[in-house]
Amino acid sequence: MIEVKGLTKKFGNFTAVKDISFQVKAGETFALLGPNGSGKTTILKCITGLMSPTSGHIWINGIDVWKNSWEAKSLLSYLPQRVAFYENLTAREVLEFYCRLRKLPLDRIDQVLEKLHFSFNGFADRSVSEFSGGMIQRLGIAVAFLPNAPLLLLDEPTASLDPEGAIKFRKLIAMLKQEGKTILFSSHVLSDIEQLADRVAILVGGKLAAVESVEILKNAIRVNSRMRLLLNNPNENFIKTALDAGATEAKLLDAHLVVSSKPEDRLSILQALSKAGAIIKWFSTEEPSFEEIYLKYTL
Repeated sequence: MIEVKGLTKKFGNFTAVKDISFQVKAGETFALLGPNGSGKTTILKCITGLMSPTSGHIWINGIDVWKNSWEAKSLLSYLPQRVAFYENLTAREVLEFYCRLRKLPLDRIDQVLEKLHFSFNGFADRSVSEFSGGMIQRLGIAVAFLPNAPLLLLDEPTASLDPEGAIKFRKLIAMLKQEGKTILFSSHVLSDIEQLADRVAILVGGKLAAVESVEILKNAIRVNSRMRLLLNNPNENFIKTALDAGATEAKLLDAHLVVSSKPEDRLSILQALSKAGAIIKWFSTEEPSFEEIYLKYTL
């Protein structure tokens, strides 16, 4: 659906993104993950045709974004990171404006609001000037979903959303995935990536650190599951015992033996240590977070 090849964007002497290449398959939910300033928004703007790359090429369904701009843009809908609307318009008037702009029937508004489960808490007919940041973000999401586009580009879509709004948004993405939509979104919120994405491109300082499936990242969490054992008789030899029994990592910290392994290997490791003479006073288990795995790519 999307192919990005050798994308570089410079602003004067500053390089925002450097030689970025990745592909997004049709029907896939693909995430751009990185801290602020890592190049996520720049990449999305180049894909939408809102910003011209310094070098590189971008295709949407085989259509060159710059050689056939209107044809490429007809396939997508875009939610920018910062949405802004005329404050003297009501939410419904904003939606009507964008319906007319995209040549959509006005009954599309109620269809989208029903699908989003966004009621605007009774504010649909009140001016945008009375909206909170979260309500404006909801309105931006509604505008982005007005066209029935096969490709959705969403820049930090859960920014400013309250917990209820974020939950509704995640349910919406799950429903759109079932409908076969292709979704490319950016985020620095790891829980969004973990729950929504099929694959993720990890960006650091404008460069691509890795492209991984979320399942591989989750498996990395399993492999790095930890046990912390307090030993009455700590001994360096127990490190080798744990590794031979299936541990991926083991280290002795004073009287504590810290062992990383798959959860299903814990019992065999404990049995091997006991057989080797380790006297275990107590042990606890720890699961690494998605954030810990992410940091291994960025540090």
